[in-house]
Amino acid sequence: MATGGASRVDLDGKPIRPITICMIGAGGFIGSHLCEKLMSETPHKVLALDVYNDKIKHLLEPDTNPWADRIQFHRLNIKHDSRLEGLIKMSDLTINLAAICTPADYNTRPLDTIYSNFIDALPVVKYCSENNKRLIHFSTCEVYGKTVGSFLPTDSPLRLDPAYYILKEDASPCIFGSIEKQRWSYACAKQLIERLIYAEGAENGLQFTIVRPFNWIGPRMDFIPGIDGPSEGVPRVLACFSNSLLRHEQLKLVDGGQSQRTFIYIKDAIEAVLLMIENPDRANGHIFNVGNPNNEVTVRQLAEMMTEIYSKVSGEPPLDVPTVDVSSKVFYGEGYDDSDKRIPDMTIINRQLGWNPKTSLWDLLESTLTYQHRTYAGAIKQTMSKSTASC
Repeated sequence: MATGGASRVDLDGKPIRPITICMIGAGGFIGSHLCEKLMSETPHKVLALDVYNDKIKHLLEPDTNPWADRIQFHRLNIKHDSRLEGLIKMSDLTINLAAICTPADYNTRPLDTIYSNFIDALPVVKYCSENNKRLIHFSTCEVYGKTVGSFLPTDSPLRLDPAYYILKEDASPCIFGSIEKQRWSYACAKQLIERLIYAEGAENGLQFTIVRPFNWIGPRMDFIPGIDGPSEGVPRVLACFSNSLLRHEQLKLVDGGQSQRTFIYIKDAIEAVLLMIENPDRANGHIFNVGNPNNEVTVRQLAEMMTEIYSKVSGEPPLDVPTVDVSSKVFYGEGYDDSDKRIPDMTIINRQLGWNPKTSLWDLLESTLTYQHRTYAGAIKQTMSKSTASC
């Protein structure tokens, strides 16, 4: 049950008043966890906008939830719906989570990727600015592109200097590959909308916060191909590896899985977002990295950890050879490019909001793979037995 507004205070000791939040993309991975948090721990109202509501259906049941009067689902596509401005006007805060954000789409659907992440976001920024409404916009760590260190010789000792690979919101450059590398269509679109939001703040007084997520993972992330998503689809790395583990297949390591990433548990990240929502005086005008620099691994190491943990969770022994290397050209198609290492600097969010992530990579993977096994193992066994019977 949500706690009353009068008893809750912000980081400066001021009472937190209940607000109405227009959440665009509320039915997705991040949106569903944020809606859960807002319903169970705050008095705020949510106007939940999305094309699908499968991941928040459990929050919308009027007979079983004490917060049914605080969340309304509006099925709409922000590209085509005239209701958008009215819903933003009805709200105190708009949170924009809508995006095409799966690497497999950047090469094959670059136009959709650019439109989704820049063109479709323009009206949201415009309506917030014109109606004096606060905006929390979700960007990506991909706006940083490649690290400076990735351009140094492989044997250069400078590659070990944090100045060349730790990414700072107010100092690190944004370095992308050539135009032919369409993988950067996503990052460029996200960077341009960031610049536009920042300009709206500077010229027209828009109150904004920009979030740069660094690999948020957990239950309900993406889809499992052929079960709750298209069979030909390629989700992001957590769901991709989970799908292979559930099917007892080798995990595919793109270009040997040498890229390094940091991963953060969705529940830790949502704590940071709630602080942004409820502390506008500390969050407005800022760009925040939200990640866990302590959870850094190569993609190969991630595959090894997930293989070990899934064997523990499922009771099934791993394959003798659990991984296989595949080229990025084969896996993603022509035009793929990548950054070697992405480590977030946490100085600004720690200073402004006093936030730090808590959950270790092992613990978050165990929690998530337990969910994946419980949710999908039975359905996958059924589909696999049907395909075997039809052969």
